[in-house]
Amino acid sequence: MSRRTRLGEEPPAEAPAPLLGTVAIVGYPNVGKSTLVNRLTGSRAAVVHETPGVTRDRKELVCEWGGRRFLLVDTGGVDIADPSPITRSIAEQARVAIAAADLVLFITDARSGITPGDEELASILRAAHKPVVLIANKIDDPRRDTDALEFHRLGLGDPVPLSGLHGHGTGDLLDTIVELLPGRDTREAGMDAVRVAILGRPNVGKSSLLNALLGQQRVIVSDVPGTTRDTVDTVLRRDERTFVLVDTAGLRRKRRQRQGIEYYSELRALEAASRADVALVLVDAGEGLVEGDMAVADVALKAHCATLVVLSKWDVTGVRIEEVKPELTRRLRQRPPVIAVSAHTGRGIGRLLDHVETLFDKLTARVTTGELNRFLAELREARQPPSRGGKRLNLLYGTQVQVRPPRFRFFVNDAALVTRDYGYWVE
Repeated sequence: MSRRTRLGEEPPAEAPAPLLGTVAIVGYPNVGKSTLVNRLTGSRAAVVHETPGVTRDRKELVCEWGGRRFLLVDTGGVDIADPSPITRSIAEQARVAIAAADLVLFITDARSGITPGDEELASILRAAHKPVVLIANKIDDPRRDTDALEFHRLGLGDPVPLSGLHGHGTGDLLDTIVELLPGRDTREAGMDAVRVAILGRPNVGKSSLLNALLGQQRVIVSDVPGTTRDTVDTVLRRDERTFVLVDTAGLRRKRRQRQGIEYYSELRALEAASRADVALVLVDAGEGLVEGDMAVADVALKAHCATLVVLSKWDVTGVRIEEVKPELTRRLRQRPPVIAVSAHTGRGIGRLLDHVETLFDKLTARVTTGELNRFLAELREARQPPSRGGKRLNLLYGTQVQVRPPRFRFFVNDAALVTRDYGYWVE
């Protein structure tokens, strides 16, 4: 409610068109899947970097072409020959995405030619009995379209020559996708959905919490800090309410500790917080409240979204809520509510969503001018406004100018009399 807050009205949003279906993108590591996703969606929603295997979780993004919309699922690069546990988990995620998809885009690298990994993936796709569009990517010169012909040997139909980097062939690909999709009347979350960003330091249990909310293994869970590198948008429906859950990369306190992919992933996490209605700030109950948690909470509060502090890993003996609240009250003037959950046992998961709904309802509520004026009268009684040079601040009246997040404009006799301390107190 500070006068320093930027004011403005939100334009009314049109209802989104129904989704035609779900499209999964699969391929060997570093064949250009994320670059193609960015090209098709017109965004930088997937982290793109020259290191193989940057995309590790399934990501769900909405793509629109000619007024028709579909869900695009970007999967981690599948290296079947790699025996490491994290790679096996990625391969399992890709299989789940294929099973749930209406259409599969199989991306290959035309520069490298057919690899043993391509042949193994092709075998998996043939056994899945799903419609497949075979794409020969990285054909940046249309005169080299014939380079795609060798991929006929994979037995998945005519390969589509394409350049995700430069856009060559992407229009024809989008035409093909909307023609092949079944056109079911499913809907992606629109303006009425509650956008929830899951924030926290690395390895505090963000992905485990998301999986517990979804009731399935959607995001890769590992003991290695920093497993989630992208923000991962997932739609969850509960009764009549739709949530868009955004799992983000772990936020480190010290800037010098961030480099390369970590740096861009954390920028994505910060951007996700700025788009969220509600931010869940996870604190490891086994470790208690540490300085890094306060920094993450401050990021969420500065993004102007409602904030809920979540003590995760509650099945581990640790601190109590009563031990955390005083520190939060002292450090954060907005005093966010605190809840304890255990992703492992499921304790508190239902109550967490109840809290999110309550915060969202407050975030989208309209406060009448009469209610605001009564609030101002209570402020004047609770604390005398500041004065300067014999002139005292007078709170005249207020009005709400925006919801989601709520923004208010207060009219006073002299704005120069509003001190920083008094402004914070009103907030």
